[in-house]
Amino acid sequence: MMMKKDIGLGILRIGSSVLMLTHGIPKLSKLLSGDFEFGDPIGIGVPASLFLAVIAEFLCPVFVLIGYKTRLATIPIIITMLVAIFFVHLSDPFGVMEKAILYLLLFTVILIMGAGKYSIDRK
Repeated sequence: MMMKKDIGLGILRIGSSVLMLTHGIPKLSKLLSGDFEFGDPIGIGVPASLFLAVIAEFLCPVFVLIGYKTRLATIPIIITMLVAIFFVHLSDPFGVMEKAILYLLLFTVILIMGAGKYSIDRK
């Protein structure tokens, strides 16, 4: 029975991270190219907002993907999804904020459950 749980956690961890990277890679490219056109939802400045988004949507998902410091790596992702929901998309229709809600749920489960057996954390 434990093997099924660990396989499920691996699928959840890897799948969620790969999907999040589709949002993080374009932001990383934007940052590396020097294009700082980005939102500033919490008032810390555009470059800082973009930099934090790259950490949360690129670097942290890479850590979650490989299962390294998994629980810790989910925290910036969760915070970023909360910002997306409550500061960026709160007045938008549900369908617009739905993706952020789903990512919030996925990475919250990973925070609670951990990386599972098939991860660097377990080695």
